[in-house]
Amino acid sequence: MQIGRKEFLFNGSHTYVMGILNVTPDSFSDGGKYNNPDKALKHVEEMVAQGADIIDVGGESTRPGYTKISIEEEISRVTAVIEQIQKHFDVPISVDTYKAPVMDAALMAGADMANDIWGLRYDSLVAQTGQKSFRDGETMAEVVARHGKPVCIMQNRKEAVYNNLIDDMLADLQESVRIAGAAGISKEQIILDPGIGFGKTYEHNLEVLAKLDRFRSLKLPLLLAASRKSVIGLTLGLPAGQREEGTLATTFLAADAHWDMVRVHDVKKSVRAIRMLEKIWEYRDAD
Repeated sequence: MQIGRKEFLFNGSHTYVMGILNVTPDSFSDGGKYNNPDKALKHVEEMVAQGADIIDVGGESTRPGYTKISIEEEISRVTAVIEQIQKHFDVPISVDTYKAPVMDAALMAGADMANDIWGLRYDSLVAQTGQKSFRDGETMAEVVARHGKPVCIMQNRKEAVYNNLIDDMLADLQESVRIAGAAGISKEQIILDPGIGFGKTYEHNLEVLAKLDRFRSLKLPLLLAASRKSVIGLTLGLPAGQREEGTLATTFLAADAHWDMVRVHDVKKSVRAIRMLEKIWEYRDAD
């Protein structure tokens, strides 16, 4: 898959690292640390030097109890930093938003990939009348298709209610893929994310992590975004800033299951862990 100027080979042989850049004052882990443009660019520089393959820019916190911001404010936050990253670095940029106008503006500003936490389904699942995520009738899927950019589709539900967790999640993701195809997005442009921490209980999140292999049945690239999430904090009894070891355990799980990408705050440690695991594989596979 071509994302920006970089070719990603999603064939199960390597796990790429997506570095998180939250330009928000209130994200659950690093809110306020990088909402200054100079600090944001410095952090991008650090992550690229540490081995980040792609940078994911978010302009609105989606932590539990987060405060929604206007479309205009979110556009202002993300487009400014995207333009600066494009100017100073040769690294693909993803944009994390569920709002079609924000995605449109971000892709026009130079973002190379869409990352939608509602799997192209926010307006059918959540939005109330007058609170739609789109303007002029163009949906998220249609925006992404018009730009011809790849998209990461995440599984999410308004309530954590399932008949059979994994089967229902697979069905939700398949429905999002159907929506993407109907809008003109090819399967070759889609990455899937099971949505750790979204629309799931603590036990649900652990079950997903324990059954990563089940998602290979979808036959599309897979991204795991468990970094510093509450499932780690609740298991270890630790605040967000002290969840590095727990995050590394999920990174290892994803890489060992031959998933294609992890989305993390701590790029350096994840890159090193994946590199070590993949070197061991060389000797295991030598026989």
